[in-house]
Amino acid sequence: MRLAMARHSKLQKQVLSLYRQFLRAGRDKPSFIPRIREEFRANSTLKKSDVMHIEYIYRRAQRQLEQLKDVNTKQLGFFCKHTEDS
Repeated sequence: MRLAMARHSKLQKQVLSLYRQFLRAGRDKPSFIPRIREEFRANSTLKKSDVMHIEYIYRRAQRQLEQLKDVNTKQLGFFCKHTEDS
């Protein structure tokens, strides 16, 4: 019996690839791994139909990935603004 695999959109594939790139880049900075996972998990709740927002966060994350790859990077910013609970 063969299970049907869910097909991912092009954007979903790009985001998954970006996540893997972050994890690879974080190997040299293990303290960043929990933060990377937390950020991706927090943004996983975005609706798939909110493509513009997802693309915006994706572009920001790409820039942050480049910063993470820099040997002088000691801290990462957020991918998106977090709202504080009232």
